[in-house]
Amino acid sequence: MTISMFQASVPVFIRALNNLAGILEKGAAHAKAHKIDEAVLLNSRLFPDMFPLVRQVQIATDTARSGAARLAGVEFPAYEDNETTFAALAARIHNTVKFLETLQSTQIDGSEDRTISWQSRSSTKSMQGQPYLFNHLLPNVHFHVTTAYNILRHNGIEVGKKDFLGT
Repeated sequence: MTISMFQASVPVFIRALNNLAGILEKGAAHAKAHKIDEAVLLNSRLFPDMFPLVRQVQIATDTARSGAARLAGVEFPAYEDNETTFAALAARIHNTVKFLETLQSTQIDGSEDRTISWQSRSSTKSMQGQPYLFNHLLPNVHFHVTTAYNILRHNGIEVGKKDFLGT
């Protein structure tokens, strides 16, 4: 059976990001109900050498947006990393999902063997499309969504597996 690169990427990213938006809504509601400054939660980390919640969301959206665009062979919008509220993070997720919804299966299917190149923090990287999707994009998006979930859960926000899975 052939796997559609589009079906394995864009709908998966959209679902993960929409679920993340729901998790962040619960974080915002918790902060408001308990009179907690949003900045406390947004800057929370699981461990001192890990990125805070706000950066986890930024990376999840960046990875989904840029990765899907690279697979489609199109430019992607750049976002400033300046969110300081749950509402701003929700807008970032919304804008990312809107961009992902513009991508068509005809742009991404067939990218399995296309060489995808990108700049990491330290070097230029290249991979074929299918390993790029399965070994780089999907694990990274899910890692950062999971870490954002865990930061909020660790801080007492009542979220569970159903929130993460969106069921």
